[in-house]
Amino acid sequence: MFVHLKGVLSTPQIQQVRALMADASFVDGRLSAGKEAAAVKHNEELAADNPLRRQLDNIVMSALLQHVEYQAFALPLKLATAFYVRYQPGMGYGFHVDDPVMGPMAGRYRSDISTTVFLNAPEAYEGGELVLRTPLGETVVKGEAGDALVYASGLWHQVNPVRSGVRLAAVTWAQSLVKRADQRALLWELAQARTGVMAQLPQSDEAARLGMTYANLLRMWSEV
Repeated sequence: MFVHLKGVLSTPQIQQVRALMADASFVDGRLSAGKEAAAVKHNEELAADNPLRRQLDNIVMSALLQHVEYQAFALPLKLATAFYVRYQPGMGYGFHVDDPVMGPMAGRYRSDISTTVFLNAPEAYEGGELVLRTPLGETVVKGEAGDALVYASGLWHQVNPVRSGVRLAAVTWAQSLVKRADQRALLWELAQARTGVMAQLPQSDEAARLGMTYANLLRMWSEV
């Protein structure tokens, strides 16, 4: 299960992010990887103690959390601080699944939903596609700057090697209000149907019933 969100970041926001990252110092991305991921991970990241991360979060993470479709798809309960990553020529990230539990011991969270926010234009680099391996086959995504791909953390996925240019992205994870992926999928479909009906028949009994059904299913399945 995944969704491609368009225009999560505006052009001015992308310009701000690019300016902040332009002179930033990066470290080996394998420093933040688990044992299995480290074997296939080859990228660079802003260091965990880099003060720029707070400024970047204020732009990127704030925009993501305020995005209506992200809220409806992920139903976030806990959201991780983003990793800001850079892929230079020859760098990539082989097929892997994200760690099921993340964060420091005092603030552990389950990773239900992964998100990649594309921070530069697809023409800025060759290769570097994000590949999801789903039950229906592989999906290859190379989003526009400011787009986000939101997907279940348990999916096999990889970043193809960058052949030229530089790929910039932000990556984050969320623990959802609803643990089960099949229940989240049903709520997502119902949320889309509710939005369509409310747009066409805002005062109808059908819209009211859809809203009530959505609310009661979320109440039934929510972990809080």
